[in-house]
Amino acid sequence: MQETNRTEISTLGEFGLIKHLTENIRLKNSSTRYGVGDDCAVMEYPADKQVLVTSDLLMEGIHFDLTYVPMKHLGYKAAMVNLSDIYAMNGIPHQMVVSIALGKRFCIEDMEAFYDGLKMACEAHEVDIVGGDTTSSLTGLAISITCIGEADKDKVVYRNGAKETDLICVSGDLGAAYMGLQLLEREKAVFNRCRKHTGTKKQKQQRDYTKPNRTLAEKSIY
Repeated sequence: MQETNRTEISTLGEFGLIKHLTENIRLKNSSTRYGVGDDCAVMEYPADKQVLVTSDLLMEGIHFDLTYVPMKHLGYKAAMVNLSDIYAMNGIPHQMVVSIALGKRFCIEDMEAFYDGLKMACEAHEVDIVGGDTTSSLTGLAISITCIGEADKDKVVYRNGAKETDLICVSGDLGAAYMGLQLLEREKAVFNRCRKHTGTKKQKQQRDYTKPNRTLAEKSIY
């Protein structure tokens, strides 16, 4: 989270924050009839298409660690885990709804960074952000995203459709994300050990500083 140029969310309020984060969004898909700004988004899909809907919930401390994950990276990740589900069904993503629960330690600049990452993913895949919600949280940051897409009725790929001799195709560097996570966790552990050692040493110095005075007082009594 950013510490400089901090602007409290309370200066805008819930609806002001949503407007601030979404005011520059431009709709790209013909299936999006109406986006952010009303009680519901409005979508219209062709009759020859299947509508695909997926949702993912990300919880701080379970799915991400803000010790080493920048808010912009988190926004990008939150979008991509939903887009990948649509692609896995052989579909094309078109709309996204974003809901966030956050505590007072977050500021407007944090949310701007999060939405920068979110928009980066959506622009790369031509997805419209059409709505969402924000609320307060007492237990850390929570992110819930729903993605809507389409696929040809006869080309939807289901998990239960896999058969023997089918090809399994993957993209990217297998294991790279896990390796990166292990490196980050290792560095976090080193940081925590150093911080603990520094704190212990400081406490010891404070005890050593006060100990002679107590000793002299005791000697003066006896």
